[in-house]
Amino acid sequence: MFINFLRENKISAAILTFIRLYLGYAWFTAGLGKLQSGAFDATGFLKGAIAKPVTGPDGSMVYGWYVNFLESFALPNIDVFNFIVPWGETLIGLGLMLGCLTTAAMFFGLVMNFSFFLAGTVSHNPTDIFLGFIILTAGYNAGRIGLDRWVVPFMRKTVFKGKETAKQHA
Repeated sequence: MFINFLRENKISAAILTFIRLYLGYAWFTAGLGKLQSGAFDATGFLKGAIAKPVTGPDGSMVYGWYVNFLESFALPNIDVFNFIVPWGETLIGLGLMLGCLTTAAMFFGLVMNFSFFLAGTVSHNPTDIFLGFIILTAGYNAGRIGLDRWVVPFMRKTVFKGKETAKQHA
């Protein structure tokens, strides 16, 4: 019942718009600040996350697999991450604020939120993850009062048309 409310109700679309704008503004300003400074470097953050990983009550590492990922993949490819993080944050924010490809933007926002969370940064991530799952669950309705109103039907008609035609002929 609640999921139907999120996915189909026009009042829900208005509420979701406020949540979307709040999250979008936070993502956009975080990313834009990094882009404008031109000095973003995640090396220190990653080294700190590796040196002081999230531990359980007994002192054992909780997310050993993630620390291994940071150590063996993220740190050696730091230039890629220094590009992806600020641009990703900015584009996620822009997508959410404009209501354009909202579910895709929110999905990638959640991936980034979980990445920060797994690295040990709590901050506002739990709240953002909670609100992000509401947006993601709502699907199209979250961007109904936004560009998705026109973008999603256009994509269904043009981009995914070939797939529907192939299904009809099969």
